[in-house]
Amino acid sequence: MALSLYNSLSRRLEVFEPEHPPVVRVYGCGPTIYGRAHIGNFRTFIAYDLLHRVLARKGWDVRFVVNFTDVDDKTIEGAAGADSSLSEYTEPFGNAFLDDVQTLGVVSFHATPRATDYVGDMVEWIRKLEERGLAYQAEDGSVYFRISSFPAYGRLSGSRVDGETGRSRIDADDYDKDDVRDFVLWKASRELDRKVGAVWDSPWGPGRPGWHLECSVLSIGALGNTLDIHMGGEDLLFPHHENEIAQSEGVTGETFARFWLHTKHLRVEGQKMSKSLGNTYTVEQLMEMGHSPAAIRHLLISAQYRKELNFTFEGLEGSARAVERLVALHRRLHEEAEAHDDADPTGLEALAESAVADFDAGLDDDLNSSEAMAALFVFLKETNAALDRSKGMARPEELEAARGALASMDSVLGILELALAESSVDDDLAAWVEDLIRQRAEARAGRDWDRADEIRDALTARGIVLEDTAQGTRWKQG
Repeated sequence: MALSLYNSLSRRLEVFEPEHPPVVRVYGCGPTIYGRAHIGNFRTFIAYDLLHRVLARKGWDVRFVVNFTDVDDKTIEGAAGADSSLSEYTEPFGNAFLDDVQTLGVVSFHATPRATDYVGDMVEWIRKLEERGLAYQAEDGSVYFRISSFPAYGRLSGSRVDGETGRSRIDADDYDKDDVRDFVLWKASRELDRKVGAVWDSPWGPGRPGWHLECSVLSIGALGNTLDIHMGGEDLLFPHHENEIAQSEGVTGETFARFWLHTKHLRVEGQKMSKSLGNTYTVEQLMEMGHSPAAIRHLLISAQYRKELNFTFEGLEGSARAVERLVALHRRLHEEAEAHDDADPTGLEALAESAVADFDAGLDDDLNSSEAMAALFVFLKETNAALDRSKGMARPEELEAARGALASMDSVLGILELALAESSVDDDLAAWVEDLIRQRAEARAGRDWDRADEIRDALTARGIVLEDTAQGTRWKQG
């Protein structure tokens, strides 16, 4: 089945194929590094990762670029408030973002360019827009994009730009411009900009680039004139993405992005995220509360990216239990004894094949992660039932098929791999635990129950949980 994606530009599902296979050029609007990214941001960034993994699963060479906005009003105000230079202020937040995406198992991006490294390119971009009659300089030295000169403006968002009701007034600021609808490309320097070192020379005088321009220059500079896919949160569709199209196509004369994907907002405990409500949790804060990265990732990926996700702590606890079930299945499939080749079949091979087919069908339907997750957990339930019926004995090829299916599905979801990394133990601890389990088995065989209980208590004190099964004693770190 082919991959179909909902294209915000056409407002319908379309079959996706890269323009120049096997390369797929994807750009996602990244964080504004004036603070640590919160779980609302990571709902979008996990969606980026899901797309990245699905495209790679198709065998394509994915070039995924995510930018860092390190110069805009928020970063400048933050730096000024901290009595710091712009670069000194933003650097720790950029590093924290990279740490957080690694913590949540996000596949490495092809590049993470920072806006301040490409200001010279942005100046050249504005010069080209000026030459084409698409930009003009205001009296204070700021430069604006003239929306009336770009007839195609509004085709992504469907917004009207005629008359004084144009929605681009949302982008209004303190700078002079001929028309309220126009958006800034270059901002003349202000005292606050100079205070934090956010000023560059240009033909129009000292200043800094506009936020919208940054994404056009960084994405095209890294990936070429036409992107296969552009991603971002739904709040960026207008005016940010609309403005990107205008200034990009105004320079190149080519389609800027073939597909536009937008993630739905995340709510927390049924409420909109806001600092005033104190519910803008970061990954770091959730982990300090005792929640695992695997559980956080599971919850963030549990709803399809275009559906609203309600992030609750009850849901997070449910995600933790779901992760435990995956880990338990993984352990069982690697610890079950192998039956003789003439043993009755368990049906695991058919279950594995069916599960992977249903899993891929869900993802091919506009990255429907909830459907894909459902296929995974149906497989988990039915596999455990099949192993129970066979008393834990399955043919080698059947166990291998089940292991392969679980690994294949998790290569996209990335949940089990995170959980296993979290639960990994060093060789010395593993050897110590296994030795005590052996001693406990000997004590029980000799009906030395006090010694057996003493060993269990010693393991429990180290956070080791034992599970006695018909196939022997299993253990895990609690």
